[in-house]
Amino acid sequence: MESLAPLRALTFSFPSQNALQAKTIQKNARISTYCSPFRSQSIDSTSAAAKSEYKPGIFDDFILAWFRSKMVEEVGWDSEKPGYDGLMEVVNRLMIKGKTNRETEQAAVRVLRSLFPPLLLELFQILIAPIGRGKVAAMMVARVTALSCQWLMGPCTVNSVELPGGSACSSGVFIERCKYLEESKCVGICINTCKQPTQFNFGVHPPPLAEDKALSEPCLEICPNATRRRELGRNDEVMQCPKV
Repeated sequence: MESLAPLRALTFSFPSQNALQAKTIQKNARISTYCSPFRSQSIDSTSAAAKSEYKPGIFDDFILAWFRSKMVEEVGWDSEKPGYDGLMEVVNRLMIKGKTNRETEQAAVRVLRSLFPPLLLELFQILIAPIGRGKVAAMMVARVTALSCQWLMGPCTVNSVELPGGSACSSGVFIERCKYLEESKCVGICINTCKQPTQFNFGVHPPPLAEDKALSEPCLEICPNATRRRELGRNDEVMQCPKV
């Protein structure tokens, strides 16, 4: 699958109530990141009032519109709803359009790559990524992400990530509460349109799908699929998200 390695040199971390936690390791003197799941409190409808709100500005509105336009080009359909709600409907359509999870991941990568000018990613990988064995690129991407993606993920800040051996690198992005996950209400959408398309490390492949525990996460309690299974009397606690 075509990758976004030049822009993936960071690790995302979440508080305990979210579904995915990212950890950073150092292997062969290279920064590497991977996502690992942990069982957590499920997000339910009563948590809406407790969400940390980020008030988007003009720049955020522009990025949202730009991102949505590229998503619409990929999907070939647009929602009548404005703003973030409409974007979520387009993302759901992207999931439906993909015949397999791999197709959805590839479509998400195409969308992400289309956001950048031609050759920018390649130049970044050639000129910036090798500096400091990837650390400079990692820190740069973390800061750009924290500055430009709060409209998508919610409030987030750059944090220092402890590496094996006692060293540290300010290449983490701490997300207070992932708006993208909460608004999509689907672990499958989170994994197939965010985690899988963007996980990486410089020169080292992500964990094999068969060994990635994040792919066995069950539905959130507010997920329509989980609601349907409860109505049918099934045990949602042990059932994997059908979109993963």
